[in-house]
Amino acid sequence: MQPTCRFCSAPLSRSFADLRATPLANSYLQGEQLAQGETHYPLHVYVCEECFLVQLPEAASPQEIFSEYAYFSSVSSSWVAHARAFAERSIPRFELGPGSQVIEIASNDGYLLKGFVERGIPVLGIEPAANVATRAVEEGVPTRVQFFGTECARQLVDEGFRADLLIGNNVLAHVPDLNDVVAGLALLLAEGGTLSMEFPHLQRLVEENQFDTIYHEHFSYFSFLAVHRVFAAHGLTIYDVEELPTHGGSLRVAARHSTVEGAISDSVDELLGREEQLGYLTVELYDGFAERVRETKRKLLEFLIAAKRDGKSIVGYGAPAKGNTLLNYCGVGCDFLDYTVDRSDYKQGLFLPGVRIPILAPERIFETRPDYVLILPWNLRQEISEQMAGVRDWGGRFVVAIPEVTVLP
Repeated sequence: MQPTCRFCSAPLSRSFADLRATPLANSYLQGEQLAQGETHYPLHVYVCEECFLVQLPEAASPQEIFSEYAYFSSVSSSWVAHARAFAERSIPRFELGPGSQVIEIASNDGYLLKGFVERGIPVLGIEPAANVATRAVEEGVPTRVQFFGTECARQLVDEGFRADLLIGNNVLAHVPDLNDVVAGLALLLAEGGTLSMEFPHLQRLVEENQFDTIYHEHFSYFSFLAVHRVFAAHGLTIYDVEELPTHGGSLRVAARHSTVEGAISDSVDELLGREEQLGYLTVELYDGFAERVRETKRKLLEFLIAAKRDGKSIVGYGAPAKGNTLLNYCGVGCDFLDYTVDRSDYKQGLFLPGVRIPILAPERIFETRPDYVLILPWNLRQEISEQMAGVRDWGGRFVVAIPEVTVLP
């Protein structure tokens, strides 16, 4: 059965990248599961030739992926600092106070909303993963365990909730029913309120070969042109856009109801014009990406093979979803990486899906003193190389694979 576009319903036939079949990127294994098989799902991304939304057809349901989640936002110091800076800036910008209502969908462990709670501003988090939401509640952030969409939005409105500031960071890509979620956002947003959303920018993914950010949790990969079109279809006007360095390059958009008048930042027209000039409304731009992905695989395997033949030891740092895409697509298991480490105690003691590499605590690196440390969350390479600077004491080197294999100085 031919897949169709989740926004405009046009048939999907033009391939963007085929990363073969892999397990769900956050389906980490317990030791007793190593004797069992794993379910693999196609990881084949298409571009819609009508609206140019890049997308992965739904292979696994959101309930399978998100009901218990292994990612806790508070683990990354730089991401927490990013969230705190956003909260501090938003309070005066949107004139928020004790009579305001801030709501975040996919609020994770409350890392962002805490910045508003500390200033006495009422908040509500909507988070589908019960294990993550529990930690948010323990931190004093009111959180409901629920998937967000029009049904959830109607329930909240019926209870008297309307958001003066409605936030969604790194969630727009995670929803298979895109129209339902954006329609829900429009319902929940107060008449004079602001919708603020952050998501990885397709332009950066293409230009910097960030194919490992493709995994089953990410159903869509957005250009600004595509997001602008989706929001407009649901009565939302984007009036500001910022380009951010987070997650390898993201956009933060601010939107309001289209019925509300107001100025539109020059940045909106500038970015729309830039993407159109670069070719994001032509199929030709998307056609060459697959070969660049294959070449990255070849280069990583060449580096790892040469290092192992030279008697070098190699370990990983991090157990992110993007790392699981990279390792599974490239076929890199314990024959190349002895283990990987992660700061999250939730992941320590588990095994990576598919490749089944053990996840240990970061201290293990200083016990085994490897020659190379492959940083899997390459977007945090500066933070990680500073935290683990002692690796250089015995001549150890840090390596990243994206945008291409590089041994860091």
